[in-house]
Amino acid sequence: MVEMRSHLAIERARTGQPPPTAGAPELYPSGVERRLREELAKLRVEINEEKSRMVDLKKGESFTFLGFEFRRVLSCNKKWRPNFAPKLKKRTELFGKLKEIFRHSVSQPVGKVIEQINPILRGWVNYFRVGHSSRCFSMIEDWVEKKVRRHLMRARNRKGYGWKRWSKALLYGPLGLFNDYQVRYSG
Repeated sequence: MVEMRSHLAIERARTGQPPPTAGAPELYPSGVERRLREELAKLRVEINEEKSRMVDLKKGESFTFLGFEFRRVLSCNKKWRPNFAPKLKKRTELFGKLKEIFRHSVSQPVGKVIEQINPILRGWVNYFRVGHSSRCFSMIEDWVEKKVRRHLMRARNRKGYGWKRWSKALLYGPLGLFNDYQVRYSG
């Protein structure tokens, strides 16, 4: 079988015909996987068979790696593109960590609370700053702003969020709430 394929490839190269595309997807994954295993063996890296799998993004499958979820999505231009964004689980863990700080700091001044949450936010955002994270970042920014506003209102025994009482400029300026939720692309 392999000899026949190589014979056909030589014949096509001799006559100047392009390689066949029909049936090619069945040939490439095993070759790519074999080549990858050879290169990793040179580096003395072992593949964990239980955690490793081949994924076909064209079939709607996705995979997670280092806290990101990788998938294929249709862009605004109606073209397929790769998409990688923070996993929902990672965002939920961040919210849980921040909730604990807000819960334990009910009687603390807002300045101390912001001092505690800013390093956590800065680290999380800097890690996930690549890819397609802007939708996730805007959700986090809104959530944190509401929590800080609620903390300010509770300190004054009032209900609500204080949308008219405190501007964004006050929260992000003098109070020093973290505000660098920009996705950065290398280039």
